[in-house]
Amino acid sequence: MVIMSSQVVEEEFIEAQKNWDLEKLYLDLGSAKRKALTPVEKKFLRGLLCGCSPAEIAKRVYQSRSSSTVRVYLSNGLYKYIEDMLSTQAGYSVKVKNWSHVTHLLEKAGYKKNWVELNPSITLIQDTKTQETDLIAATSPKIQDWGEAVDVSGFCGRKTELDTVSEWISQQHCRLVVILGMGGIGKTAFSIKLAEGIQDQFEYVIWRSLHLYPSINEMLSNIMQILSPTLEIDQTATLNSRISQLINSLRNVRCLLVLDDVDSILSSVGDETSVPSSTIGNTLDGLSPIRYHPGYEGYGELIRRVGDSQHQSCLLLTSREKPPEIAAIEGKKLPVRSFNLTGLNKKESLVILKAKGFAESQYPECSVLIDYYAGNPLFLKLVATTIQDLFGGSIYEFLEQGTLAFGDIRQILDQQFYHLSELEISIIYWLALNPDCTSIHNVPSNIIPGLSPRLAQRLILETIELLQRRSLIEKNKVLTDTYPTPPLINSQLFSLAPGIVLRDYIIERLMVENFKSHLATESNLLLRNPIVAAQLKIDMKKSIVNSKV
Repeated sequence: MVIMSSQVVEEEFIEAQKNWDLEKLYLDLGSAKRKALTPVEKKFLRGLLCGCSPAEIAKRVYQSRSSSTVRVYLSNGLYKYIEDMLSTQAGYSVKVKNWSHVTHLLEKAGYKKNWVELNPSITLIQDTKTQETDLIAATSPKIQDWGEAVDVSGFCGRKTELDTVSEWISQQHCRLVVILGMGGIGKTAFSIKLAEGIQDQFEYVIWRSLHLYPSINEMLSNIMQILSPTLEIDQTATLNSRISQLINSLRNVRCLLVLDDVDSILSSVGDETSVPSSTIGNTLDGLSPIRYHPGYEGYGELIRRVGDSQHQSCLLLTSREKPPEIAAIEGKKLPVRSFNLTGLNKKESLVILKAKGFAESQYPECSVLIDYYAGNPLFLKLVATTIQDLFGGSIYEFLEQGTLAFGDIRQILDQQFYHLSELEISIIYWLALNPDCTSIHNVPSNIIPGLSPRLAQRLILETIELLQRRSLIEKNKVLTDTYPTPPLINSQLFSLAPGIVLRDYIIERLMVENFKSHLATESNLLLRNPIVAAQLKIDMKKSIVNSKV
C-alpha cells in the first residue's frame, strides 16, 4: 500500500518531465538541501514547472482554494534550495522573487530540455497563420494565480448572467467590465466562477482582492512580476510609467485580471467632516460623490487607462459602487461595460435553503422568505442559520416576530448607508415611503426646504444618479398602464432595490431618526419638510403594514 501511495504522488504533475530534466534537478536540489527532496517537495516543484501557481497546486493536490500550506512549503524550502543551487552555479546571489520566476531561472540554468514534442500524426499545415497560432499555443504556458479566491464549488445558478458577461469578454472583446451589486449579492463568487469558465481563453489569469487595501504600487509590482518575471521593477518610476508598462504587457499577452472588492478603497461621507445643512445648495456640497480613499487615487487612473487603451486583455472589477471613471467610458456598444447583479431566482434560492436543511414541505414558506430577502444569497444563508438555531427551523415563527434586518444583515446594510450623504438618505426615505416606481419628475422639489424648484430638481437628479451607482435603487421600464401619458418621452422609472428587508431597514432607521428629531434642533432634511413630517406617522404605519402582507 505504501508503494502505491508513492506512485500516486510521483504521478501528480508528471507532465513536467516532457520539458524538464527532472532527475538532474532532483539531484542538484538535493545537493543544495544536503539531503534528498521529499516526495511532496518533488510534487510541488513539478507543479511550478507546469506553470501552476501555489493556489492552483493547492486546488489540484488538496482540492482547496487555500494556498497557505503550499506557500509555506515553497518559501521555507524549495525557493531556498533553488536560490542556493543557482547562486553556487552562477557565482553570485540569485533570488526567487515569486513562483512565476522559478521556471525562467531554471530554464536559464539549462534544466529545460531543448526540444518540443510534436504529434507525428499531424501533417504540414499550409496556413501560416494557423502555424503561428499553434506555435503560440504550444509555447505559451497557462499561468494562473488565484490569490485568496474562495472555493465556489457550491456555486449555483446565474447561467444567464454568466453567459452574458462571458460573451462580452470572449466574443465582443470587452477590455473592462464592472460587476455591480449590493452587499451579499454574490459578486465575488460570480467573478471567480466567470473566470473559471473562460480561463482557457487567456494565457494569464490573475485574481486579486482589494479588501486588505494594497497600495497601487504594490498591486502593479505584484502583477508585473507574474506577467514579466524577468523584468526589474524600478521603484522610483512614476505611476504613469508603471501603468504604461502594465498596459504594454496586456497588449503582448492575453490576460484576465480580476480586482475584487473595489468599493473597499472608495471613500464615504463617514470619512469626512460632515457638511452643514446650510451649504446644501452649493453644487455637490450636500452630496457625497464617489471617490477614492486618500492615497488610492492611482487605482482610478489605472481603471481609466485600461478602459481607454487598446489591448487584448480584460480587467474585471467587482464593487458595490460604480468607480467614478466608468460612467464616461462605458456603453452598450463600447468595450467598457457594467453589469448589475441582482438576486437569485426562486429555483436557485431554494437550492441554498435546501442545503441549509429546509424540507420540501416548507417550500411555500421558503418562497416568502426569498421574496423578503430578494434572493440575496448571503442574506438567505444568514437568515436560514438563524431560523434553524433560534426558531427550530420554523420560517413561520421567524416571520411572525417581525424583524428582518438584524445581525450581519444589518451590518452589511449599515456599511452601505454609511456612504450616503444627508440628501441621499432623504431621497431613500422618500422612496421607502412611496414604494411604487416613480419618475425623477415625481420626487417633490420641496423635499429640500429653502431652495428654488429648479435648484432642488438638479440636486434630486444628481442624488438619484448617485444612488443608482451605489446599487441602492434600480431602473424600471415605463409601464403604459401606469403612465398612459409619461411626464416626458422615454421617461425612466426608479424604485428601491428589491426586497422587503431593505424597506424594513430604511423605515426602522426613519423611525429612529424621527425620534431623535424631537431631541435635537437639527433634523433630517425630509423631517424638516412640514408636510412630510405631518404625514410621517401615517405613512410609516401604512408602509409597515404593506411590508408584512
